[in-house]
Amino acid sequence: MIVQNFQLLVPGKKLVNDWCDFPVPMNMEVGANTMIDSSYCFEKFFSKKDIGLKLGNNITIQKTNLATEINGYIEIGDFSFISCATIVANEKIIIGKYVFIGIGVTIVDTDFHPLDPAQRLKDTIAISTVGERTKRPPFTSLPVHIEDDVWIGFNATILKGVRIGRGSIIQPGSVVLRDVPEDSVMEGNPAQLITSRNG
Repeated sequence: MIVQNFQLLVPGKKLVNDWCDFPVPMNMEVGANTMIDSSYCFEKFFSKKDIGLKLGNNITIQKTNLATEINGYIEIGDFSFISCATIVANEKIIIGKYVFIGIGVTIVDTDFHPLDPAQRLKDTIAISTVGERTKRPPFTSLPVHIEDDVWIGFNATILKGVRIGRGSIIQPGSVVLRDVPEDSVMEGNPAQLITSRNG
């Protein structure tokens, strides 16, 4: 089924007339009527888990980078809409139902590099063309959990260990460093509580 350049996402099945030739991974669980515009979304999907990506029903994913490391896991709930975002899981990112994620949003569960300057230099060498990636120093990962009915505006950034409570709004350009209570409106860098939707 093709709807305005979107196609049903089926594990392991090549999309029809897709400009990108990356394979759709097999290690995913996909609900009914979940649509995607290109297999380009999986260019950096390296999860080796039995299920590295779990998608609910009626999800729309457009021009979004769903990236994982080998132990990474991403889950997205029913009726969520994601457009031109980057979601990168070293270990785990959970996104609830009815979540809207706008253009340019970045969600990561790690810094992907050590914070100590000497270790960071070692890491830079290890991932370079002259290095050996297997010798990267360790870095910290903390799960990200975005609850149901959350709206994340364009160019917002959600960093490791954050839980965003149900019904919250993250204003465009915000950088979220810590947990967000339910029904909150957050804005700025670092994101601060502007108001509560509960009054």
